[in-house]
Amino acid sequence: MIPADRLRAAYLTARDALLAERVPEGHWVGELSTSALSTATAVMALHLANPFEHRTRIDAGLKWLADHQNADGGGGDTVKSFSNISTTMLCRAAFKLAGAKEEGETIRRVEDYLTLKAGALPTRRAAAIRHRYGKDHTFSVPILMTCALAGLVSWDEVPRLPFEAAYLPQSWYRFAKMPVVSYALPALIAIGQCIHHHRRSQNPIRNVVRRFVRNRTLNVLRRIQPTTGGYLEATPLTSFVVMALSSMHRKRTTAEAQVIDEGVRFIVNSVRPDGSWPIDTNLATWVTTLSINALVAVGDTASIPAPPKWEGGSLWDWLMGQQYRERHPYTGADPGGWAWTDLPGGVPDCDDTPGAILALYHMGYSHYPTESVGWVIGLQNSDGGWPTFCRGWGTLPFDRSGADLTAHALRALAVWSKRFKDDPRGWVGKPESKYQFLIAHFGLTWKKYHATVSRGLAYLAKQQRPDGSWLPLWFGNQHAPDDINPVYGTARVLAAYRDLKLEESPECRRGVEFLLSVQNTDGGWGGAKDCPSSVEETALAVEVLLDLAPGDAVQRGVVWLADAVESGRFRDASPIGFYFAKLWYFEKLYPIIFTVAALGRACRGERPA
Repeated sequence: MIPADRLRAAYLTARDALLAERVPEGHWVGELSTSALSTATAVMALHLANPFEHRTRIDAGLKWLADHQNADGGGGDTVKSFSNISTTMLCRAAFKLAGAKEEGETIRRVEDYLTLKAGALPTRRAAAIRHRYGKDHTFSVPILMTCALAGLVSWDEVPRLPFEAAYLPQSWYRFAKMPVVSYALPALIAIGQCIHHHRRSQNPIRNVVRRFVRNRTLNVLRRIQPTTGGYLEATPLTSFVVMALSSMHRKRTTAEAQVIDEGVRFIVNSVRPDGSWPIDTNLATWVTTLSINALVAVGDTASIPAPPKWEGGSLWDWLMGQQYRERHPYTGADPGGWAWTDLPGGVPDCDDTPGAILALYHMGYSHYPTESVGWVIGLQNSDGGWPTFCRGWGTLPFDRSGADLTAHALRALAVWSKRFKDDPRGWVGKPESKYQFLIAHFGLTWKKYHATVSRGLAYLAKQQRPDGSWLPLWFGNQHAPDDINPVYGTARVLAAYRDLKLEESPECRRGVEFLLSVQNTDGGWGGAKDCPSSVEETALAVEVLLDLAPGDAVQRGVVWLADAVESGRFRDASPIGFYFAKLWYFEKLYPIIFTVAALGRACRGERPA
């Protein structure tokens, strides 16, 4: 057992580090990793939009890419990431398109990497990119479009995108067998038009249809552009849109010109002092709810602004201010959800919304947001699981059900059900009951609630792998086979079994056995068996195992975390996050937040000062 004073000191150090990261308004913003992929796409977008006006930024971005080339000649998504074919091809395109010298050492090393991984022929390289993403065209087509604009592959290698589908009502998208996921509507429109411009269809009827809907879909593209100019607040997506539209040398409509101008404004405003770009502006809502839940769930309410009365406090007001009150223009999502960011380009999803519900519960919110609970319930898929954005859009990544998302949704429903049980009016109540909303709009009864939870648990049982683990949708580990992260996924799912008081279920016990079986000899955990231990994965495993399997193994994990705090390693973020379509990132607050949650739970018997 770790001495109590050492454990307490480690917790307080981590907690104080987390509190120091708050912005003056009282919430957290964090900092996403810089991305070679984002930097390459931003450089090319600025070059195609106006190479003379943005020359200084373009040159700075190219220099950053050259300075951060990996030892093998390739490019990784973050400065800590292994090289991959997609990012390396985009870096190669940036060097060529933006006018860098072709005979340089940097170019030679990039070519050596690409030849080693995919061969020297453009067709082989294009095939490698398509293979990386499979049926999902969300990222493969934008990358191949960019490579075609740079002359690295032919336009015949770029699959078409049916931009005319954006002319359909949103309610029809699920029947249209869209080749991109729900959040990628801007790419569908802009890149689809770009490909059509450079490679016309052989079908004359299709050409007529596309000519008819061209301006109408451009109007849709402009209508859904956030006030910041950045689609999803993401540099890659916004850059792809700007590149696609800027490359078509034709008379532009007003909407098209505005999309380009606003997109360029976003890109210019997003550049970092060193000349690089991150994948997204911030994960402010996500890291704030993670921080609240980490602190309050272990009883450390004194650390949060405006205790003990939450409602009307700055943090409470800020979080409630991030809830979407109108139907979302991208996905058609109902009001009531939360996105990952406090900026207007976010999309409500079923990871951030449960996180916000849990945070509001932990803050003692008395007027419970029934519309957000209804939002989660209404998103459940027919297979019993929960997707990220849209119910029933399809089987592409982030639109299909995920084990980590399902577990998070079940945890949110579990705390919400406590409020129902505590309310003397029960589930039916009088007409003026604040719970009548759920009854009227979702027909929710105690019986239906249990059926919803049961279907979710059945989905989790079906998704459990033979070794007892679960795989997450939004996180991976570059040291694990196929970039999987069963430690993250299993820890997150086990938290649901813990919160639902199902610790003795066979699925839970098998999950616990898996986590214990993959602990490293140093006491920590990596993403899978024999992966290097990281702060994030060790903290996640320890936090859930402290309740489900207390013992010597978990105490070794606690000691590993205390060592990490004492050495300062608890600030060392690992690239475990997947952004959209296998784009790696790390977030500097993740290791700190997860350490606070784990060590706080370890010493929660003692009230922190």
